[in-house]
Formats: sequence, structure tokens, C-alpha cells
Amino acid sequence: MALFDVIVLGGGPAGYVCAIRCAQLGMQVAVVEREALGGTCVLWGCIPAKSLLESAGLAQKIGKAAEHGITIDGVKLDFGPAMKRSRSVSQQNSKGVEFLFKKYKVQWLRGEGQLEKGKKVSVTIDGKKETHDAKKAVVIATGSRVKGLPQIGLELDKNVVLSSDDVLVAEKAPATMAVVGAGAVGVEFADVFAAFGTKVTILEVAPTILPIEDADCSAELAKAFKKRKIEVLTGAKISNVKVSKTGATMSVEAGGQTQALEVEKVLVAAGRAPNVEKIGLEAVGITKSDRGFVKINDKFETNVPGYYAIGDVAGNQMLAHKGQREGHVLADLLGGLHAHPVNYKNVPSCTYCHPEVASIGLTEQACKDQKLDYKVGKFPFSANGRARTSGETDGFVKIIRDAKYGEILGAHIVGAHATEMIHELVVARENEFTVEEIDLAMHAHPTLSEAIGEAVLDSLGKMLHA
Repeated sequence: MALFDVIVLGGGPAGYVCAIRCAQLGMQVAVVEREALGGTCVLWGCIPAKSLLESAGLAQKIGKAAEHGITIDGVKLDFGPAMKRSRSVSQQNSKGVEFLFKKYKVQWLRGEGQLEKGKKVSVTIDGKKETHDAKKAVVIATGSRVKGLPQIGLELDKNVVLSSDDVLVAEKAPATMAVVGAGAVGVEFADVFAAFGTKVTILEVAPTILPIEDADCSAELAKAFKKRKIEVLTGAKISNVKVSKTGATMSVEAGGQTQALEVEKVLVAAGRAPNVEKIGLEAVGITKSDRGFVKINDKFETNVPGYYAIGDVAGNQMLAHKGQREGHVLADLLGGLHAHPVNYKNVPSCTYCHPEVASIGLTEQACKDQKLDYKVGKFPFSANGRARTSGETDGFVKIIRDAKYGEILGAHIVGAHATEMIHELVVARENEFTVEEIDLAMHAHPTLSEAIGEAVLDSLGKMLHA
């Protein structure tokens, strides 16, 4: 038995950031993690998926090489090496977290952890069980997992009906694939496999793809996917699913028509479930919300003193950067510092397909629903000089501002590097800048970021370049 100040259950983005920050503040910290460090994000999500999207983007650029006077003969697309590269990148990031643990003297307990009463955590390592005590806190950061759709016959089987975890280790791209769910995960993998030659059909029950994004962004991405011959069926109802060893068939009702769909593989990308089973919540008496997440207050405290929860397992946006911020804030609180609360209304949403989609704040529909008095400014990348030089003219910047005071209610970007550009607007909203103040900040020419300045000008009725 060992005594620590803080024990963190889970080594993903929320957990490892909390652990490192606690150690920086002088606490003795242990992290219980059975897999490699980094969690879903590093091992099975953000990092390997973005590596594959980088490969997909390169494949698309090579297709346009002749425009630049570069002739490439005999181009072959092979998903296998791209997958292996993505696994290597993932391992590099995981080893990076391991290095940081050694640097800050965070102890990694590599095993299966379970909560016990009295701020204790038992850990089973190589079949042997040991129990550890925490003086200050036990932090639950067990994350989330993929889930299938057994209610419509799409139970994950690692052969035909696949999760996002499964496709990350696929040896080759299938000839045909149905992607069920058009959130960020669904459209990103649709993009990847289409770039490697798969005939992709996206099936989404909502009226639009990327249903949480602004309707203009969803429409723009759907238009871009149509150009690339990615079929998008929204408002889709799936029935009569039959899965064999070599593929799947189903009936899809969408747009007033029913069609039969036959594919080699089905990717289920319809949400995730929190990891709350078999970690000892019931034994300790920790309560869950109606949706199955660990229930916490605004200081991440559960109903049992000394036990906290952060990241996906605690609900709100299931995003790595949200979890990291929660981990940092909680560590500061445990260290006795004044910590600025997590601003859940200013968490950027980023989707890394081609073109990328990024947003912050309210959609235009949300502004209408809340009966806000607002104005919209919009600038297309087709009118941006830097976008023309790179041949990446799809998309736009859209700014929604308060009509009276100029507060930025929402900002939405579709286009190349949108996920990098959005942070100017994240900073602006966090600091309550108005559109007039963004206009005062000179945007270098030629840059994609000029489009933000132009969209701001449009919201003020004085756009210059379109």
C-alpha cells in the first residue's frame, strides 16, 4: 500500500493533464491506467485519425499536382502504410506522455483500477491486487468508449460492422462502406476512406450532416462531399439490416425514397458511452446523471467527499481539449489556487475533414430560437487571395454578432485550416471583444485569416473584398 496526495483513475487527456499539473504544484500523484498513456485521444481518436486525414489530404493534393507543373506517373493509393504511419504517430504521442510522467515524478500504476471507500483505489497488476490511499482526492477520468447500434441490427463485430477503433487498424480500404452517423467522427472517416478509393455512403438520421454545427456549414460540407462523389443521405431511416461474413445489406429510407444498400463494411459512428461500469461507483455510493455520466458540481465534486470526476465520464462536451481544461482547473483547485472556471459556452468545435469545419458559440438557428437581435457577416474563401494561391477556395467565415453592442454571439468557419483559424475568435469571445475590436486588429495580407476581418466588416455593413 502506498499513500499519495492524489490518485487519478484514467490516463487520457483529462487524467494525465490533471496528474501533471498536480505534480507541478508539489503533490504526490499516481495514475491508474491499464492501457498505454494518452487515452482514446492519443491511442484511438484524435491523433491517429488526424494522421490518416493528413494522408487523405496529401492524396487529394497529388491529384491536382499537374496544375502546378508537377507530373506524377503511376500513383497508387494504399491504406495500409497510412494506417501504420498513424499508429506510429500515436505511439510517439503516448511515449511523450510517459516522458512527462517521469519528468514530473507522476507514478504510473499500470493495471485495472477500482474505487473503494475512504479515498482508496485498488489496482490489479499482473493478477495481484494492491490498494492505495489518497490524502486529498481520487479523480475519476475513465473516459468513454465506442458503441454499436444493436437496436437496428448493427452490433459491432470487428469484421463487417466496425467502430472508429476498428478502422484505425484496418489493413486496406474496402471497395464500399456505409458510415452511420455524420458527426465529426463519421465525416472524418468518410473523408479518409473516400480519398483512398472507397465508395462511401453517409447515413444520418438528422436533417443535416454535422447536426450540431451551423446549418450553412453543414450545407457547405455536404456540397464539397458531393463534388467528391461521397453520397450523403440525411433524415435517413435504416431497416432490414442483414450482416454476413463478407458484407452487409440494409434498406435506407431518405428523401421520400427507399433504396437497398449493399456494402463491404459498415462504420458505426453514432456516439460514445461513458466508462462507468466496473470501476466501483456503486460500492462508494457515487451517483450518476440520467444520461449515465458521473454527476458532479461546478468544482468537479461528486456526491461523495474526496471523489471528483473530469473528462468524458463527467459529461458536457466529449472533447479532449474540454477534458484537459477540466484537469488543469481541478488540479489548481486541489492545490489551493484560485482557478478560473471552465467556460462551457466557449469550447471550440473542430472537424478535420476536407474542407475543415470549426465553430465557437451559438449557431444562427440558436440565435433565432433565443429571439436574439443579431446581424450576420459572411466572407467566402473564393474571394480570398491566399486561398486562391493554394487552390483551397471552398468555404467561408461566418460571424454572428449582437446587433446593439457588437458582441460575438457565434463564429463559424468552413475551409482549409479552419481548425487553426478559429482560435482568434475563441480568444475574442473569452475576452468579450466586439467585432469593432477585431476590425482594429490588422490582419496580414495575404492570409486566410483576412477572411475573419472581412466577415467582421460584413457584419458591420462595410465589407471590402466581395
